[in-house]
Amino acid sequence: MLRIHFTGVDLARVRMAGRPDALWETILSFHRLRDRRDARLFGEWRTETRSRLNSETRTLGMLIPSRGYFPDFLTPVEGQYGWDVGLDALRGIRTERMRRELQLLAAGAPMTPRLREFMDGGDKQLPRLMGELRAYHRAAVEPYWTHIQAQIEAERAARGRALLDGGAAELLDSLPPMLRWRAPVLECDYPVDRDVRLRGRGLLLQPSFFCRRTAVTLHDPELPPVLVYPAAAQLASAPAGGEAARPVEEQRQRTLGKLVGHTRSVVLRAIGDGATTSELARRAGVSLASASQHACVMREAGLVTTLRRGNAVLHTVTPLGAALLKGGAVAS
Repeated sequence: MLRIHFTGVDLARVRMAGRPDALWETILSFHRLRDRRDARLFGEWRTETRSRLNSETRTLGMLIPSRGYFPDFLTPVEGQYGWDVGLDALRGIRTERMRRELQLLAAGAPMTPRLREFMDGGDKQLPRLMGELRAYHRAAVEPYWTHIQAQIEAERAARGRALLDGGAAELLDSLPPMLRWRAPVLECDYPVDRDVRLRGRGLLLQPSFFCRRTAVTLHDPELPPVLVYPAAAQLASAPAGGEAARPVEEQRQRTLGKLVGHTRSVVLRAIGDGATTSELARRAGVSLASASQHACVMREAGLVTTLRRGNAVLHTVTPLGAALLKGGAVAS
């Protein structure tokens, strides 16, 4: 069990990440690549990613075990501002910190010659690590980035509504079932028993596409507190073979032809910053059944993401949908 202890100041400083964190997604996707679970969502992604991996990942495999601790320096807080910013922060990691965290990694398993070599090399090993990270990111994460962004934007919209409806406590209470808000403590199913005291620093909530089953936090209690948690799965069932993880452009080309028509353009614009089906029907001036049907077609085309929130569903426009609206591409 993970227990995160809040003060009143911490509640006031809870915030949602503004975008997916490219380094967290990359590291967590490496976990998904090696397990066999969630085949419906990740099965085809695994096949496609492995076919693109032309370079070795031995260093990543050494630093990211299948279970348990992996070094905090792999996911610097600067990663929330973008891939390049995160890599720059990783490049500047201090040798002392790297060795300290590698010793923690070695404490969980027998010291291997490769890990000893990596530890002894210090920051001289960073170019090799960063080369593997870049190559792996290009193969496993970059082709799906638009889809990942759409899922995180939808998650932000759902949590933002909870925040507006009831403040930080409502936001924490609305998180996925493995997270339970029992004021003033947020509890989480976790592999080990651990308490994290925020001490007035607040908490960054970072939804993640590749995080599954349990949330993740940094090991070092002195680092800025962050909780990476699984973004809610999209309502639409993924076609067989894990097609939900395919590049959005591929899905769009198959179904975009269904979108011709003024009504769907109006419906897409009516979604705005997020709308339930009933809100969508009211804004667009269509029936509830029609709003639901239009939202379904646009979801299949990758223009809309739909998440369940309580007894209702919340539709949000994906980056692709926003780009089409901005260019007027779906108007007729």
